[in-house]
Amino acid sequence: MKTILIIEDDAALRENTAELLELSNFNVLTAPNGKLGIEVAKKEQPDIIVCDIMMPEVDGYGVLEALNSDALTNQIPFIFLSAKTEHKEVRKGMDMGADDYLTKPFDEEELISAVESRLAKASLLEQKIKNQNAQTVHENDDDSLRNLNELKNFFDDYGSILTFKKGASIYKLGEHSNNIFLILKGVVKSHKMDESGKELTTALLKADDFLGFTSFDENVPYTESATAVENVELAAISKMQLKEVLGKSQGVSLELMNVLTDNLSEIKEHLLQMAYGSVRKKTAQTILQFAEILGKTSEDTIKISRNDLASVAGIATESLIRTLSGFKKDGLIEIEGRNIKILDLQQLQLIE
Repeated sequence: MKTILIIEDDAALRENTAELLELSNFNVLTAPNGKLGIEVAKKEQPDIIVCDIMMPEVDGYGVLEALNSDALTNQIPFIFLSAKTEHKEVRKGMDMGADDYLTKPFDEEELISAVESRLAKASLLEQKIKNQNAQTVHENDDDSLRNLNELKNFFDDYGSILTFKKGASIYKLGEHSNNIFLILKGVVKSHKMDESGKELTTALLKADDFLGFTSFDENVPYTESATAVENVELAAISKMQLKEVLGKSQGVSLELMNVLTDNLSEIKEHLLQMAYGSVRKKTAQTILQFAEILGKTSEDTIKISRNDLASVAGIATESLIRTLSGFKKDGLIEIEGRNIKILDLQQLQLIE
């Protein structure tokens, strides 16, 4: 059963449209405004979206723009629904990438016809992409996927390139995971909330690291969130495509398995440090960890928020700030605003 998301601020029209589609054997989701519509679309990833234009919070054009900029939603068929009949409004929506346009009032036959035709087109395009992906895998199987480095080149050459500004969310806990990412530039933190609502950073990932592994089953929810620590560029490959590549490249699969195993060991070590290390040791190790991930030496400054430092260390921000002040008095670091400069690398490494 296909799922349709209706984004419409008119409650009566929204409910009537939902009822028509449910009677035609569709699973229907609804949202009363554009802001909530974007959230539902990203979380549920419906098969098609029917969206009004004139709405509070975010209008239909804003909804389409937001979904088009996200690799997880930019392939969902999108139908505009509006009382506006001017040619320029129709053209604006279609120029932005809408698949169809229904003018209010509409009848049941028009609605069902538009939905079914766009779903059929999407199905054909999906099959075409699968065939192209399979062909790409076949063409590259003999000589381009002999090791992990060439797998990373495959991501760079054939993946969708995505950019995120510092602080932007890459994905959130509970969202469906359809892609695997390779970090091309920047630093990403993976994190989740503990039972008390405190954010804990589980890993820091840099350029050339993989991101987003949960399960190779599509639509399995992410078990944590990922956020850009600095401006980030990623290459995204669908799980389906990666499974085909690895299925024909046993050596690459083993190398990737070793990388993921090493990552798990590092995360386990980090969590043990968070659980059992002293506040001073946690703070020192976190500063050193950020310096390594960001490629900084003792001559460089590290620009990182106190909240991020505390989240990685697994301590309260207030405790971290007091400890940093102690390190400054001891001559171990230099602090100027948000910048931290390591003055005595050896002594930081020895802190217990």
